Amino acid sequence: MTVKVEMQGEIALITMDDGKANAVNPLLLDALNTALDEAEAKAKAIVIAGRPGRFSAGFDLNILTGGSIDDAIGLVKYGGRTALRMYGSDKPIVAACPGHAIAMGSFFLLSTDYRIGTPGAFKIGANESAIGMVIPEFAAELLMERIARPYLTRAMVNGTLFGPDEAMAAGFLDELAAPEELIDKALSQATLLSQLTPVGFAGNKQLMRAGLIAKCKPGVQPS
Repeated sequence: MTVKVEMQGEIALITMDDGKANAVNPLLLDALNTALDEAEAKAKAIVIAGRPGRFSAGFDLNILTGGSIDDAIGLVKYGGRTALRMYGSDKPIVAACPGHAIAMGSFFLLSTDYRIGTPGAFKIGANESAIGMVIPEFAAELLMERIARPYLTRAMVNGTLFGPDEAMAAGFLDELAAPEELIDKALSQATLLSQLTPVGFAGNKQLMRAGLIAKCKPGVQPS
């Protein structure tokens, strides 16, 4: 199983679980987008959760560094389209992050409307500088939009991976919850957001985010 959708009343709970690190590859992205199709059609709000200890370890390095240039570019673009889809979704999206969220995993966090993590020896952030990669434009824009200014150089240039408390201060997370309470807290937050008027929520989200989406969208379209 890679991604599943469960309806919790009027909230859709999407769980990513590949049994490993939730590496972002075409299989996971296909499944995630299919789950988002279902959730957006059925639910008033959405929770996206990882597996124990992992939200996502980021792009699949077997494709980024071990495959063809075209495959690597295609994967980054597909990830960018998925992130921008979540960032601009008319439905509230809450992330339940039960552990590590690295590189693309952290960019998925930045694409959601509210992020709940859990305490522990976990790492969250963008480590591209440490592994010899340049952050994609869509991810750079998300970092500059959502990360607190005093942390931005560390987060974007220095390749710093933050523990949960510092990740919350930096802006990757909004709050922390005990592991056994994480999903319930995320569902509760999604329920609160679902009670906002759909027109008001979607309209104000569009006002805030349309510029970033329009700027980045051409760069993530298929060639």
